[in-house]
Amino acid sequence: MEPGLVGPGPYRATRLWNEIIELFRAGMPLRKHRCRFKSYERCFKASEAVDCLHELLGSNQNFGPEVTRNQTVKLLRKFLKNHVIEDIKGRWGKEDFQDDGHLYRFPPSSPLKPYPKKTSCGKEVIKFPDWNEPKTGSSQEHIPVKSITMNSEMWYKRHSIAIGEVPACKLVFRRELTQTNIEEIWKSMTLSRLQKVLGLDSLDEVLDTKLVNSKHIVQNVYNVNKQGIVTLEDKSKELPHWILSAMKCLANWPSCSDLKQPTYSGFERDVFKTIVDYFGQMKEPLLTFHFFDVFVSVLGLLQKHSKSVEALQISCLLLPPENRKRLQLLVRMMARISFNKDLPPLSESVRTRTLMVQAFSRCILCSKDEMDLDELLAAKLVSFLMDNYQEILSVPSTLKSSIEEHVVHLQRVQIKYAGADTDATFPPPSFCHQISTDEFEYQRATGSQEPLAALLEEIATNKEISVKDKKKKLKQFQKSYPEVYKARFPTPETEAVLFPEKTKQKPPVLMWALKNPFQPFHRTRSFRM
Repeated sequence: MEPGLVGPGPYRATRLWNEIIELFRAGMPLRKHRCRFKSYERCFKASEAVDCLHELLGSNQNFGPEVTRNQTVKLLRKFLKNHVIEDIKGRWGKEDFQDDGHLYRFPPSSPLKPYPKKTSCGKEVIKFPDWNEPKTGSSQEHIPVKSITMNSEMWYKRHSIAIGEVPACKLVFRRELTQTNIEEIWKSMTLSRLQKVLGLDSLDEVLDTKLVNSKHIVQNVYNVNKQGIVTLEDKSKELPHWILSAMKCLANWPSCSDLKQPTYSGFERDVFKTIVDYFGQMKEPLLTFHFFDVFVSVLGLLQKHSKSVEALQISCLLLPPENRKRLQLLVRMMARISFNKDLPPLSESVRTRTLMVQAFSRCILCSKDEMDLDELLAAKLVSFLMDNYQEILSVPSTLKSSIEEHVVHLQRVQIKYAGADTDATFPPPSFCHQISTDEFEYQRATGSQEPLAALLEEIATNKEISVKDKKKKLKQFQKSYPEVYKARFPTPETEAVLFPEKTKQKPPVLMWALKNPFQPFHRTRSFRM
């Protein structure tokens, strides 16, 4: 069985769990072993299982070579707890697996997890400002799109500009957008872009959009300092000064600005332990429990660098401002420590980069409900964050400019033509839903062909307009909608029925009207030179 990349989408952690189990069962060598003067068929040693699974995880593109042997042992403990494996006496349920010579085997039953039946979060209708409603006591539960019933005169006014005539029009001044309107527009367009980047038909299975705070998005975009770090309005949510000083000390080692030069060996390890203890006691990870499925889905895009960076940029905008600021400071410190060759080793047995990932992965990403692949998924994400933190934790400029242009467009004075009882431009819906080809064809036919056909029939049967005007309108309609016109008038004969020719009688030649009709020719006298 070849390992494949598990892309973004719902239940990605469960899909990864099942894939790893299938790969492990297919790739783990089974043979006869002896234990206490007794032979056991089709089993394996614990150390052999660690070797096999560690190699499998390292070569799997969903996890990568940064998976440590210690993380592999922890995963095998979860395998034992969930009855993926059992000891040779059939015991399981405890996480007492060790990297030693104890014998284990696979149970006969399938250990794959079923996909949870997750209740749909429901689609939240993003509220847009209605320019025709009163300023106070208004309801914006849906996008204000009104249907237009067009008659022939209205249609002619709408399309007469095509032949050089400018219809009557007036300027419509928009009501000023409130801060709430702008925040809802930011939320709608941000979530729409995230859905498109992830390549999902809907965000429902990975995110409850009702939990996304539109104020947080706007604050994360605009309330930033020169370095791009979020500035908090509530100063009580700032990191304690002593933690900031400790983080600056290690990030800028050996030039510590807030602390005096250490006077004893091992000072830097004590400072690091202080930081780890502070972030380790948090009740909720920095990426929050609500957004766990979103960030796990982004992991399926890591092979597409630009898409994964953009998806993480947008996802991090959804965080509360205090979480985003702490994430920015923490990941920047981790990256600087990892590349600082002047900093003494913080561990005797683990590389500095690996230590950063192991120490802070759980405080950055974990699930509210204990999941079996939390640690491996968090380590993968944190490693990518450290390598690309400057780009990921900055505001996506393309998204920002597009939303700002959209807001300006909504505030701009609009031109309203005579005959139209509503504006031509409305903000687009926040979410699109895929339909079948048959449904699309039906909507296209019923939504545009039938009204146009009715309009053409009205022009053709209208006896109040002159023949000249009718021909002019029919010619204009034929140029704009040739298919509809051809369906109504397939041949010139069917069109000619509308304009019956009148028989013209030639007037008789009146002999009395001619002056001297039979006057003879008279020779005139010629003049001689």
